[in-house]
Amino acid sequence: MNKLKQRWGITSNFQLLVIFIVFAINGSLSARISYFLMGLFGMTKENTHWLLYIIIMLVLVLPLYPFMLMVFGWLFGQSKFFFPFAKKMIRSMKLGFLLPKEKV
Repeated sequence: MNKLKQRWGITSNFQLLVIFIVFAINGSLSARISYFLMGLFGMTKENTHWLLYIIIMLVLVLPLYPFMLMVFGWLFGQSKFFFPFAKKMIRSMKLGFLLPKEKV
């Protein structure tokens, strides 16, 4: 755990625990929201080919995840850790146009 704390620049075990909780809540909730959206489109595992279902689920989850990560990180008081993390994810997904320009 010390290597992870060092890598992430975290000072306490409590902060590490909060970060793990935020990742858990965010992952579960983004998947549930995507599942709900799939239901609104009338797509279920039973009436959709499994590969198409997984692809559409990923297309819904991946852009949603980093934005929710920033919200939950802020709610749990860890925005200093999660904002740069989420911004890096957004830029790697080529969605950087949604973010304000960084000042040099």
